[in-house]
Amino acid sequence: MTIRATNQADVIPLRPLPAAADPAPPALPPEPLWRDLVGEVLRRERRAQGRTLKDVSEASRISMAYLSEVERGRKEASSEVLAAAARALGLSLADVLALAGERLVSLTAARTRSRSRTLGAVGGQRPARTAGPAGPMGGVLLAA
Repeated sequence: MTIRATNQADVIPLRPLPAAADPAPPALPPEPLWRDLVGEVLRRERRAQGRTLKDVSEASRISMAYLSEVERGRKEASSEVLAAAARALGLSLADVLALAGERLVSLTAARTRSRSRTLGAVGGQRPARTAGPAGPMGGVLLAA
């Protein structure tokens, strides 16, 4: 037996592969990551102000390389780092998080619409569900 033959393994799929005649269902957009959303907000605000990465880096006392990675969603920044970057841009941490939250809501809505179209095409229906504590006003109705 050769080395090449011993390094080859049988691959067992976890899910059955679709038959050649079965059309593949359309892929849903990926779930957005919080670090991507926050980085997108920081970069958008910095560019809107016409400021350079170096300028904001110096004002926030965050290394330029690290700030760049935060803006690109490569690093999960601490709340202290986010607050410093926000202050350097003339924003509060709450402003940055609110803007990121708005973006998350819009992306989630688009993803839900995409999922509804996908399920509708396949014939499936996702039921509405309630979530949250049931207080005097009842639960929160979430429909997708």
